[in-house]
Amino acid sequence: MKKVLVPLMAVVILALIAGAAWLFMDLQQQKQVNKDMQELAELDKQEMENEYERFALQYSEMKTQINNDSIVEQLTQEQMKTQRLLEELKRVKADDAREITRLKKELATVREVLRSYIIQVDSLNRLNESLKEENSRVSAELEQRTAQVAGLSSEKASLSEKVAIAAQLDATNINLTLLNKRDKPTKKLKDTKKMQVTFTITKNVTASNGNRTVYVRIQNPGGNTLSGGGSFPYENKNLQYSMKKNIEYTGEEVTVSTYWDVSQMLEGGQYRVSIFADGNLIGSRTFNYD
Repeated sequence: MKKVLVPLMAVVILALIAGAAWLFMDLQQQKQVNKDMQELAELDKQEMENEYERFALQYSEMKTQINNDSIVEQLTQEQMKTQRLLEELKRVKADDAREITRLKKELATVREVLRSYIIQVDSLNRLNESLKEENSRVSAELEQRTAQVAGLSSEKASLSEKVAIAAQLDATNINLTLLNKRDKPTKKLKDTKKMQVTFTITKNVTASNGNRTVYVRIQNPGGNTLSGGGSFPYENKNLQYSMKKNIEYTGEEVTVSTYWDVSQMLEGGQYRVSIFADGNLIGSRTFNYD
């Protein structure tokens, strides 16, 4: 009887040891996944903070461009709201999904309100400019005409710039996912066969509708572009792109997915994803991989 029990007990002990080892490895893997998710959340939160700060600065700049006390007061209130939301965001932990989602929705609202004020302030500035030109004409016809030509040129340049800012597309929710040979997500660079970049182009009623070519640029830790075999013009030079995609933009929110086939050894470190459209950089985000 004892001879039978001894092997049986040995099998049970080995099974317990194997189970404990499996649980330990599973726990370590889960910790790594949680760490990666935390890093992504921190990066996303930092990008939101940067946008809030940029919008608050734009409100401040607009107040110096207008003499209407009522509009200035409205701009001040919106600027204070933006700064308050920024402070709330700074106090929120990156892993507080509920608060981060709320502040993202608030950020989208701030963006839309800012665009409406850009258009409103521009309209008032053009009206004031017109009144000034009329007053100058009454004083001296020749000086008025000279000032009118200069004023119209300046107004046209200012209007074009502001309309371009309001009409510029924005890419948000940028994500870089590593895919293995079965097109399943992986955290290991050595198992990566494809890189998937997804993002959302936000709603913009001031942007023109029609076909767009969106360029996606992935830069490795060494700053080199993961080439997709082509280039595009940007700020008087040509940049290499990793992927490009043609979309039809109707002014409504649209989600875009692009893929890059891995053709070289990937090194660990920071990867930057940049999105371009209409000759503008419309969004970027960095990702860290070991």
